[in-house]
Amino acid sequence: MQLRTLAAFALVVCLRALPAAGAEPDAYLARLAAAHVPADAAAVVVRPLDGGALEWSANEKKPMNPASTMKLVTTYSALHLLGPAYQFRTEVLAEGPVAGDVLHGPLYVRGGGDPHLVIEDLWLLVNRVRGFGIREIRGDLVLDKGIFDPLPHDPGEFDGEEGRAYNVGPDALLLNFKSIAITLVPDPAMKVAHVYVIPEVAGLKAPRTVPGLPGGCGDWRAGLQIDINDPMNVRIRGGFPLACGERLIHLGALEHTNYFAAVFRALWERQGGTWTGKVREGTVSAAARLVAAQESAPLSSLIRDINKYSNNVMTQQLFLAMGAAGGGGPGNPQRGAAAVRGLLAARAIDAPELILENGCGLSRVERISANTLANVLGDAWKSQWMPELMASLPVSGVDGTMKSRNVPAGAAHMKTGMLEDTRAVAGYVLSASGRRYVVVAIINHANARYATAAHDALIEWVYRTG
Repeated sequence: MQLRTLAAFALVVCLRALPAAGAEPDAYLARLAAAHVPADAAAVVVRPLDGGALEWSANEKKPMNPASTMKLVTTYSALHLLGPAYQFRTEVLAEGPVAGDVLHGPLYVRGGGDPHLVIEDLWLLVNRVRGFGIREIRGDLVLDKGIFDPLPHDPGEFDGEEGRAYNVGPDALLLNFKSIAITLVPDPAMKVAHVYVIPEVAGLKAPRTVPGLPGGCGDWRAGLQIDINDPMNVRIRGGFPLACGERLIHLGALEHTNYFAAVFRALWERQGGTWTGKVREGTVSAAARLVAAQESAPLSSLIRDINKYSNNVMTQQLFLAMGAAGGGGPGNPQRGAAAVRGLLAARAIDAPELILENGCGLSRVERISANTLANVLGDAWKSQWMPELMASLPVSGVDGTMKSRNVPAGAAHMKTGMLEDTRAVAGYVLSASGRRYVVVAIINHANARYATAAHDALIEWVYRTG
């Protein structure tokens, strides 16, 4: 018997020796073996929710890195601790007098930790300030971030990709995910691609075009070298294949405070306003009066963006907000983790192996077992907020990170997780028989990227057999 065949046979035998009930997913086991993923690197729980007979598990209590499926724990906890109607509030206040249309003194912006404060929201705030009668600010723009503790963040620490938008860290005044969108629009007649930067950032420079390249699209991103060492002077080297059509690159280049100030200045001046001060962080004066406020969409809407599109920084904002809501002080990772642990204990979910760092899964140290994650999903199913959590999950063949998976369309509401050495799925599968199942499957191994098909086969098995 060849070595590869022996390894595959050993994996199947080892997994089948684990405690389990009911039938076994042969296609899942075979595809794990084909990817050379050893038995102790794969954890699974399949559990019925409404009387179904199918049940199977393997390594269910082993602590695993769940990647982005950890977002389920955070969003589930936020629904219970903050409530589905919870809204984040950003306020603009002034202390000095307004003489004519001139504000004499600072303009304060108090952050509420809004995970989805985007450029349109800031545009509304700017226009509301103008509606208050202010056209000129003769003072500083003071950003109050006191709802969160100071949060040191190295965007390149996780994987060296400091400019990538998924590595943006949280902030009490997170604006537009602290990202700039570079849009490349091919112009075959001129043999260039035009470069557009959104939002407008006061003082930021970027090339107006890059050379257009002939041939197919291929790995177009690798052909562009984007230099953000000087974040206010974006340099783009290389060329862009004209066959690619319009493409978009998101970058997280600037520091939070400077980004907010530069975008605010661009919007303010576009509206005809003037501002002669500087930006600084500080605390709103007790004598300041409210000028304008902006409230976020309700939490039930925000978690759809988090789970369907696996937004890391939005999840971290929720994690910190839960810590701040506990009343022990400003939000920080320790208070966020304590809030989640307290909720799990109150819901009688035992999670001794749980390790929380940021609540989003973009972590080398976060751990949870498939059993604990299945218990969270099982409790969520019978809780009053089940519809809100269920509606936030990607739907197989329909949307989010499950849109293109090889799974029956509409059969799975499933959060996915992916790191270099991790593949994970966790959620609910509606079988062809009409029974609903919790399914959690996590792989931690160097070959995990080759085993996505194993998870698809597991979901298919639950759909056909359950």
